[in-house]
Amino acid sequence: MPGSSRLPVSLRETFQAQRRATPRSQLLALNLDIIRNLIFVLFVLRWTRKAFYQLKGRGIIGSTVDFYVATRRILYGYFLRLPGVRSKVQGEVSEAIAKLEQKLVPSGPGVDRHVRLPQEGWGEDRVREELEKLSAMAHTRWEDGRVSGAVYHGGDELVKLQTEAFGKFTVSNPIHPDVFPAVRKMEAEVVAMVLSLFNAPDGAAGCSTSGGTESILMACLSARNKAYAERGVTEPEMILPETAHTAFRKAGEYFKIKVHLVACKAPAYKVDLRGVSRLINPNTVLLVGSAPNFPHGIIDDISGLSRIAQRKKIPLHVDCCLGSFLVPLLEKAGFESEPFDFRLKGVTSISCDTHKYGFAPKGNSTVLYRTDKLRSYQYFISPDWSGGVYASPGIAGSRPGALIAGCWASLMAQGETGYIAACHKIVGAAKRIETELRMNPSLSTDLRVVGKPLVSVVAFTSSSLDIYDIADGMSSRGWHLNALQNPPAIHVAVTLPIVAAADQLVSDLVEVVEGVREAERKRLAEGKGAKGAVKGDAAALYGVAGSLPNKSVVVDLAKGFLDTLYKA
Repeated sequence: MPGSSRLPVSLRETFQAQRRATPRSQLLALNLDIIRNLIFVLFVLRWTRKAFYQLKGRGIIGSTVDFYVATRRILYGYFLRLPGVRSKVQGEVSEAIAKLEQKLVPSGPGVDRHVRLPQEGWGEDRVREELEKLSAMAHTRWEDGRVSGAVYHGGDELVKLQTEAFGKFTVSNPIHPDVFPAVRKMEAEVVAMVLSLFNAPDGAAGCSTSGGTESILMACLSARNKAYAERGVTEPEMILPETAHTAFRKAGEYFKIKVHLVACKAPAYKVDLRGVSRLINPNTVLLVGSAPNFPHGIIDDISGLSRIAQRKKIPLHVDCCLGSFLVPLLEKAGFESEPFDFRLKGVTSISCDTHKYGFAPKGNSTVLYRTDKLRSYQYFISPDWSGGVYASPGIAGSRPGALIAGCWASLMAQGETGYIAACHKIVGAAKRIETELRMNPSLSTDLRVVGKPLVSVVAFTSSSLDIYDIADGMSSRGWHLNALQNPPAIHVAVTLPIVAAADQLVSDLVEVVEGVREAERKRLAEGKGAKGAVKGDAAALYGVAGSLPNKSVVVDLAKGFLDTLYKA
């Protein structure tokens, strides 16, 4: 018609299609729109929630620092992959691993390698002769008290008793309690004795494990499974001090638990309770404290953590693997102590190594729970396996009953009086070393004790000397001490063998510190700066680890070390 205009063809077709659409198709389109919008809203809510808890836990500045560190690490990783850089780094790593292999893997005349079964079995005398040669291989003299930690020796007589117990139960396996009822009895009694030592309430329970790492793994697994069963948590997180044992990080990797690390700031070097509180969110399944921690021998504020755990209704695990039988007996031995065990209502689980200051054979530890229900969350049960119903309390299926027998024999032979006497000797020696570090002018001028250690570990650092040069100097004198990082430090974990060598350790440390101090004076006189560029083995490893934003080089070195352990 004149004066009118026709709709464009595209619009006419759209309107016609709309008129032809059935109510059912319109409803389907509407539902799809709703679903799409709902998914978008859920996506936004999920990441808004994550951002909220990130900012709540770390704050704006902390989150910015985390982002910067992560970005720097990623970019440095790309830098290390550049062709020229990668070949140079790989060459240096290979060279370092080759040196490590020369040091750890014996070679040369007189070294026999056994990489295949002998055609004919050896006679007993020949086996004994070879065992004697192996036991006489050159090693750091732990027998003379020159090794920090590592060997928690209870004396030659106790070793003989353990060997006898081992011989009686060599073939035993607690997976068959009907076949080996004595092993079942001894294991249950060991757990009961350790529960009693840590003031466990009625109804408490526990398990024996192969070591502190497995005890920690089981506690983390129990907490994760509890949170899933009772609260439906599918993205579990746990909060631990940055000084907590690295087994917690291993548990995080194994069981897919996100790990939040909380700073342990100077001068106390205890976990920051406010930092812990800020990081708690609905996905938090476990809080962690150490009594004491491995690096510095500091007992965290377990009372404060217990209050937080109770208020937030979150399990609290206390790692007492290193504290072992010393921490529970500090007061009875006449030393200062702090609350840390089941007497604190918020503590729900504790790990304790019987193979440390319980003097049991290596391969013995315990994980303790406030209730048997908490313990049940670490169990594995398969009711429908074709081989029958299978159930195990922990990671291992078969376990060496001989080790359990050795542990039981150790606890029964020592008794509470024996452990109190050992605590008095060991902690007393640690106090003497700490006093020398604080009061002896030859040491206190340049060395500083980290925090206030209460048990067997004393850590020290320096702001004026290269602490790793001191570590290398002590190594050259036959001492095997522990080099630490973040901050750079050295620690001594006192054992019974070290008790007799404590005075010699201090004497050698005085001379080594004076030697490093004199080297610093020479460098300054020569105008080379306060610290020399030449560093020894400990300095090289920890100096690199501390300076690199991306630790992939250190990871490669560590992998090379592990590979070297299995070279025959």
